[in-house]
Amino acid sequence: MPPWYDGPLAAFDTETTGIDVEHDRIVSAALVVQETPRSAPRITRWLINPGVEIPEAATAVHGLTADHLALHGRWPAPVLEEVARALAAQSVAGRPLVVMNAPFDLTLLDRELKRHRASSLGAALGSHQLCVLDPRVLDKHLDRYRKGRRTLTDLCAHYEVELTDAHEAAADAVAALRVVRALGHRFAARLEGLQPGELHTRQAIWHAAQARGLQAWFARSGTPEPVDPHWPLRPALPAAA
Repeated sequence: MPPWYDGPLAAFDTETTGIDVEHDRIVSAALVVQETPRSAPRITRWLINPGVEIPEAATAVHGLTADHLALHGRWPAPVLEEVARALAAQSVAGRPLVVMNAPFDLTLLDRELKRHRASSLGAALGSHQLCVLDPRVLDKHLDRYRKGRRTLTDLCAHYEVELTDAHEAAADAVAALRVVRALGHRFAARLEGLQPGELHTRQAIWHAAQARGLQAWFARSGTPEPVDPHWPLRPALPAAA
């Protein structure tokens, strides 16, 4: 049997109206499935008309305008249902799901399901819980003393993965998947014997430790910015009284 990083993997990515998982909206999403490193990836793309203004700053990142989305996008509710079902299908098939900075994309998807479907990601998945591999968390744990940023672009450069058309959901998902494969090969000795399910559990611990370290750094620098330790999904905020 090949190691998991040479076997079937899926990857998920979104483009959004901003970086606030509680209030921003998904405008595009992509799911990539690849059975082996040499097989062609199968790509599913979704384009959403969120029904809200698209900030210029967001359009500058992903190139999607309100006019384009109004013309080519679909209404959120049915698309979000399709996305959730597609992610659940990966769990049923036993494919780990690569999500770069998973707490952002998965939490935003969860909030969108709540907004448009009166549901949640957990409810949509049912008993088929995701097995997530987050290249950001894995890289920070396995190569923790390396200096520099760890965006997807940075990780692609470090692991010699080609990234074309950055900030297009499918392109980013393909790149993240290839980074995880490259990371698996580079740290094969340290990952020996660890299967994706165990890595999922450990990443929650590693991310929490990374969040505490970042929070301490913010405190020393006088920046009162909170860092959420939850992974791969942030808990819902308590309802207002």
